[in-house]
Amino acid sequence: MKLILPALLAASCVGTGLDVPGDEVDAEGVQIRHGMIVLGERLEDPYSVENMSQALAAVYPTKADRIVLPATHLYVRFLPADEEQLARLEQLGIPLLDHPVDYRILCEGDYYHDPSIEEDRITWQYGVVDKDFVFPAGIRHEILDKCYIPGVQSAVKSDGVDWQAVEREAFRLTGNADMITEASGTKAETAVTPKGRITIVDSVRGGAPEGVRGVRVSCNSFVKFSAAYTDENGYYQMDKGFTSSPRYRLVFTNTSGFSIGFNLLLLPASVSTLGKQDAAGLDYEVTEDSDRMLFLRCVVNNAGFDYYHWCEEQTPPVKTPPANLRLWLFSGLAASSAVMMHQGVLVDGSKLAQYLGEFSFLLKVFLPDLTLGLKDCRTYADVYAVAVHELAHASHFMLAGGDFWNRYARFILTSYVTSGFVTYGMGTEEDNGYCEVGEDWACFLQTVLYRDRYGEGSGPFGTNHWFHPQVLLLLEQRGLSACKIFQVLDGEVTDKTLLKKKLSSFYPEFKSEINQAFARYN
Repeated sequence: MKLILPALLAASCVGTGLDVPGDEVDAEGVQIRHGMIVLGERLEDPYSVENMSQALAAVYPTKADRIVLPATHLYVRFLPADEEQLARLEQLGIPLLDHPVDYRILCEGDYYHDPSIEEDRITWQYGVVDKDFVFPAGIRHEILDKCYIPGVQSAVKSDGVDWQAVEREAFRLTGNADMITEASGTKAETAVTPKGRITIVDSVRGGAPEGVRGVRVSCNSFVKFSAAYTDENGYYQMDKGFTSSPRYRLVFTNTSGFSIGFNLLLLPASVSTLGKQDAAGLDYEVTEDSDRMLFLRCVVNNAGFDYYHWCEEQTPPVKTPPANLRLWLFSGLAASSAVMMHQGVLVDGSKLAQYLGEFSFLLKVFLPDLTLGLKDCRTYADVYAVAVHELAHASHFMLAGGDFWNRYARFILTSYVTSGFVTYGMGTEEDNGYCEVGEDWACFLQTVLYRDRYGEGSGPFGTNHWFHPQVLLLLEQRGLSACKIFQVLDGEVTDKTLLKKKLSSFYPEFKSEINQAFARYN
């Protein structure tokens, strides 16, 4: 068990695999690293019913005996036994963290794992639920505290009570006065609603920073949580005001429906911390010099967001990948795959274990759809090319179906292992036609989308392999668009001969061009 953490670090980091201390700190001077969170002493939660009641009495001594604060929320922790139980909690919309919220953070990080939980198991998940929450049967949970969290009404006062003043007093009474937010150098008199922009720089394009699109920005101060998704330009705005500086993080679950996991230690959606920052909000720019995994996650996030939207805009439409697509990123591996196991594809587990090598133990808890090997990727463009290639496979899966993909994924894994780790085999193995069709499409669409982003002359991809995606590139040059080519890629098209036949049947007006293209790259 003790070998798991070092292996995960090696999978996710570059060089030594260790998170090297940098000079980035948050608003309170706490160092931001992207390894495991280091917890300090436990703090008094100002939002507990007891503490908020004491604060109310301090601010309004004549009203304290007339207003009894009920619990509005429960601070709880869950211990899911497996992926299915964790998914049930996610479906209930509970904002979950893998670490307690009532501890001082000595060193910020992207994840935490309770030392009492085995490292190949899901750790405790901490969250806040409504007081009337019905706990799902069979999932272990503990109620840690009963809380009073003032409502999200825009009015400062309700029931004749300035709840923001009470909230600030609760921070003072619990010894957390240093956390009360400051705005423009003076103590804030009202809560501040965080808003800002998350951007990333693509050095290959050399332009202005672009938004990190459709990603979840989450923040909390003790048990008070708020979250918002960025728009296509990277802007976000929370739905709650804060009287203290909250901790911010990017949660890589996208509005399009896909998630980037596994966040080092067994979480289906990766988290990158941004530390404790101003309650007014945070503007944050990601570059190639930023934390490696933060950069990779942001690029893949944008590639996925753009890809889903590209599919929806085509006429006829290209099927988007599954709404619950799960991507795993490995900066310590070079090979990628589209095994679609989270969608029910059944492949030889032993072969996939050989494919993943020392990281195969992850399969015991979570099943991937796409695995992206990013070891050789340095720029936004490098990562983008790998991401759209695998996303193209996910669209093909939606049209070709599970039976096709069972044989295709088995071919990729088997040929990779038996041919001396040549990704696509030699083209002579059984079922090579599935690979021929699948890789033709993925390399072709990878070239089309890369060219759309980076201009004519970019690419092409895969032209040195035995399956020759040049066939589809030539057809596109002759007027047969990518979205039209996609329509023929159903489960019956299992080799290039059948691909040619189906294209000719669907588009008889292009019969001459189809014959010429396939003859040229026979």
